[in-house]
Amino acid sequence: MTVSIREPFPDRIPGLNFAAAAPDLWRVAASDGALLGHIRRREIGGVERFSSRRLLPGGRQGIDLGEFWSPRDAAEVFR
Repeated sequence: MTVSIREPFPDRIPGLNFAAAAPDLWRVAASDGALLGHIRRREIGGVERFSSRRLLPGGRQGIDLGEFWSPRDAAEVFR
């Protein structure tokens, strides 16, 4: 049995805060605490990828921002 754990976000980005929401999923918030969206890590064909999703006003729906090779690139779209 594989146990998935919540890990801290693998990079530090000035002006953004990250909170582990689930295994391989982080909430992204502005420094004032406003929730901006999520970043998900997944493996595709043995390669690690990071996808970003911005929350729309109201916080119930989101829009995909893209897939990235690094956690830093996935986070930078929120700045």
